[in-house]
Amino acid sequence: MNIKIAKSAGFCFGVNRAIKMVEELLDKNYKVCTLGPIIHNMEVVRDLESRGCRTIDSVQQLKDGETLVIRSHGVPQSIIDELESGGYDFKDATCPFVKKIHTTVSSADPDKDIVLIAGNKMHPEVCGIIGHCKAECYTFNNEQELDEIFSIIQKSNNKQLLVVAQTTFDTKEWKKCIKKIKNLCTNAKIFDTICNATSVRQTEADTIAASSDFMVVIGDRHSSNTGKLFDICKKQCLNTVLIETSGELDYSKVRSANNIGVTAGASTPARIIKEVLDTMSEIKSGETNFEESFEELLEESLKNLNTNERVMGTVLSIAPNEVQVDVGRKQTGIIPASELSNDPNARPEDIVKVGDQIELLIMKTNDQEGTIMLSKRRVDAQKGWEELQEKMDSQEILTSKVTEAVKGGVIVLYNGVRIFIPASQATASRDEKLEDLVGQDVEFRLIEVSQHGRRRRAIGSIRSVLKERRAALREEFWKNCEIGKRYKGVVKSLTSYGAFVDLGGVFGMIHISELSWTHIKHPSEVVNVGDTVDVYVKDINEETKKISLGFKNAEDNPWEILKNKYPEGTVVNATIVGLTSFGAFANIIPGIDGLIHISQIANKRIDKPSDVLKIGETVEAKITAIDFDKKRVSLSMRALLPEDEQAPVKETEAEATVETSDEAPAEAPVEAPAEAPVEATEETE
Repeated sequence: MNIKIAKSAGFCFGVNRAIKMVEELLDKNYKVCTLGPIIHNMEVVRDLESRGCRTIDSVQQLKDGETLVIRSHGVPQSIIDELESGGYDFKDATCPFVKKIHTTVSSADPDKDIVLIAGNKMHPEVCGIIGHCKAECYTFNNEQELDEIFSIIQKSNNKQLLVVAQTTFDTKEWKKCIKKIKNLCTNAKIFDTICNATSVRQTEADTIAASSDFMVVIGDRHSSNTGKLFDICKKQCLNTVLIETSGELDYSKVRSANNIGVTAGASTPARIIKEVLDTMSEIKSGETNFEESFEELLEESLKNLNTNERVMGTVLSIAPNEVQVDVGRKQTGIIPASELSNDPNARPEDIVKVGDQIELLIMKTNDQEGTIMLSKRRVDAQKGWEELQEKMDSQEILTSKVTEAVKGGVIVLYNGVRIFIPASQATASRDEKLEDLVGQDVEFRLIEVSQHGRRRRAIGSIRSVLKERRAALREEFWKNCEIGKRYKGVVKSLTSYGAFVDLGGVFGMIHISELSWTHIKHPSEVVNVGDTVDVYVKDINEETKKISLGFKNAEDNPWEILKNKYPEGTVVNATIVGLTSFGAFANIIPGIDGLIHISQIANKRIDKPSDVLKIGETVEAKITAIDFDKKRVSLSMRALLPEDEQAPVKETEAEATVETSDEAPAEAPVEAPAEAPVEATEETE
């Protein structure tokens, strides 16, 4: 007889967390009660009841001095509100995956959205989800029920659909329903909220059942996920049974079976699974040939080390290449520096201190030399690996330091375990250097934790956390964004026409004309990639979500500077920047050029300004007029001559008044009269 046991059988992360919470409270002598059975397994519930844990059906049944534990299925928001407003003592053991669904549906807009929930509407988890939904919502268990919903909602409105699933929903049924939703509603927002552990459990059960002639599903009959496992296995193996304890086993079926498959629901404790396996082994004693026993599977994740060879040691001395410890034996314990930590940059003195007691693995004993070779990092790695399995299930965001950049990615050391983060998952964009991450603390989540015999692999993603954070920042930004609001941002890229700035979740652009009050040819003359800049929202395109940013400060406006520091009558040193037939343009301050009309260059007639002036020459001139509306300044060199020399020379022919523009022409079409009004423009090119 061959028995194949599903590796995913037994408690899931959420259930295990809830039971531990109750047990810890009981250990501390709390009076504990749960709102409904803590899990759908009466064996476990009865065991907790024997320790004093009471099951109640409503908040009103709470007694003075009791602590209420909300089970992993979660509850409607109204119950949370009732507990908080009543000042009751309670602990929330709602599974993090379920909490995520609550957050998703609670964000639905009652005026714009309709929520569809894949699941059994009578199941406590689904009841809790509905209780967090403010928008119109419907539940469905299959395609047929989905069709009925669409016949209702498509007649009355064209609201946005938001779709979620019960964490234990049948993955195959989910895929069929999603395909239909996508065909009927192309813009539906679909959130695959089926727990990863559920998907793995169902897939594994389906595979095992297909190769078994007798399939045993262990779990409580009230458990939704156990029921789904039974349905899945039944389709592959007609000879499938659902049992709650080993006492329900059919001995004749066990004896006649050659290949037995075993799986268990998420609320089935390991001891019940072990009892079933032991009973089957006893039924056909002598013939049992487990492909993999459940005990072995449970312990396999603990086997990187031989736990029988673990010892406690006291640090005696620390050297750069090794640490000596006393392990209570006649041999001297030695830990090579390479066996202290998985961090290649760590120094022995930073890891342990003389007198520290640490747990170690005996790697090698040399009686002739009287030494024992020991490892600390392997024990740490094992402990870290056990925690890693839980972190993978919960999808918790972890924080640790990048220790090195390797080919194809970086290594993060978390609780003694080396986690590989591929280059594609290490940064927000591909143009960032991996080497820049070394030594930095980063946030990441696990995307794969696997083990094949003694070979293990843990893969993480920094990008997924950055993406999530960025999405949250983007949402927050659009909630509060308004024209005129100021932000600090980081310049991410430059183009010939402007600079793109990361405002935290969204990008805005500073047009080149907004970067400086003076003319520039390229944004790099003012800002560089990586600069932190102070900007304000100049305009928002609601349709395209494009943001135009302002950068120039009003106090830097050259016309404001001119108004405050250079009133009419001020004498300035101006640099000639342009020559025309009717006069010369001279730069007064950065951003403003004034016009020295040909009649104001000298007190004698000149044929053309270039006969007297040249580009780049600095001259002394008086500001004779300023038109702030038209942005023009008139200058005069002649006004600085002694009074008796300022008299104008009589002109022999009339000259036309010349209007100047932002860019003075090389040759004016007509010449201005000697006493014509003097005008200026903004800085010429």
